[in-house]
Amino acid sequence: MNYEAGMFGRQERLEFTGEETTRKSRRWLWISVAVVLAVGALAIFMMSGSKPEAPKGAAGKAAPGSQSQIPSVTVAAPGRKTVQTIVTGTGTLAARREMPVGVAGEGGVVTRVLVEPGSWVSKGQVLATVDRSVQVQTAEALAASVRVAQADARLAQAELDRARKLVANGFISKADIDRRTATRDQAQARVRVAQAQLSETQARNHRLDIRAPEAGLVLTRQVEPGQIVSAGSGVLFRMAMGGQMELRTQLSEVDLQKLHPGSVAEVTPTGTTQVFRGEVWQVSPVIDPQTRQGIARVALAYNPALRPGGFASARIIAGGVTAVMLPQSAVQSDNDGNFVYIIDDKNQAARRGVTTGDVTEAGVSITSGLNGTERVVLTAGAFLNPGQKVIPNLQKSK
Repeated sequence: MNYEAGMFGRQERLEFTGEETTRKSRRWLWISVAVVLAVGALAIFMMSGSKPEAPKGAAGKAAPGSQSQIPSVTVAAPGRKTVQTIVTGTGTLAARREMPVGVAGEGGVVTRVLVEPGSWVSKGQVLATVDRSVQVQTAEALAASVRVAQADARLAQAELDRARKLVANGFISKADIDRRTATRDQAQARVRVAQAQLSETQARNHRLDIRAPEAGLVLTRQVEPGQIVSAGSGVLFRMAMGGQMELRTQLSEVDLQKLHPGSVAEVTPTGTTQVFRGEVWQVSPVIDPQTRQGIARVALAYNPALRPGGFASARIIAGGVTAVMLPQSAVQSDNDGNFVYIIDDKNQAARRGVTTGDVTEAGVSITSGLNGTERVVLTAGAFLNPGQKVIPNLQKSK
């Protein structure tokens, strides 16, 4: 009896446990289905909610999106300007007319030196004196010979005059008159010879002094008192005639073709910021076949800062030209040559071939291809294509 009751109770518990498990399984199944349906409904809702707004969004953003793809470029109408052609070069400062001064006479022992480098002297001024004690004695002897010859000539003339008075009375023959005339002429000739010898000696003595050939500035001195000098002593002084200086600058043959006498130049010596104005006074008529260069000589007025032998740079204004000026970034180049991009009335880029001239600090000169009224692309031209639409930003020309 008890056994049966126990078995019956166990069977009821098993049935209860099975029913409970079945109910839990069904509950989880319904929960899973509900979750799937909710996710599906959310997805459908999101898809259905975005579809009505898509046309509006596409219509509203189509114009800005296409506009953002059009590049913006800087353009300018450059006009035409008068641009100076500048030739630059470097060279050496020197005296425009350098005069080497040496011994012109016999020479001798230098007794005094009267000038120093940097002294201004006049034409014929004595720069140094040479001992002339022997030459002075020779000149005095010759002067005495002149006086003797003059006395002989006066005596011969007096005898001739007396003889002419006696010839009418027959005391002196005609032959005597002729002899006395010849004696007078010989005496006068000896006077002229003595005078010439004296003048020669005086001239030699005068040349013993070392003198300035022209007025100017003494640059160097290479003689001292007590030094023995002669015609073979070389240069004793160097002078700049009139103190005039010049810059001798080496330029290429292309640049030389642009220059002419009278071109204005600005010269700046090395080590200073001071600028000196001058002008080209000579352009070399020959070109060095090795370096393919020639010399342009720029005349400069005297200034203590201009020291011969120094180094200097020059800016020479070779002339001016009226042309379109563009920055270098505006000019492009390819196998077909140089070109720029201009913007037409439809804001489209168009290629325009140009011929370039000189390149200066102001930019590149355009000698042909533009008249200055076009809207020229200044930057970003390398990224454009012919016919491409752009947004131009006009820049005012300076």
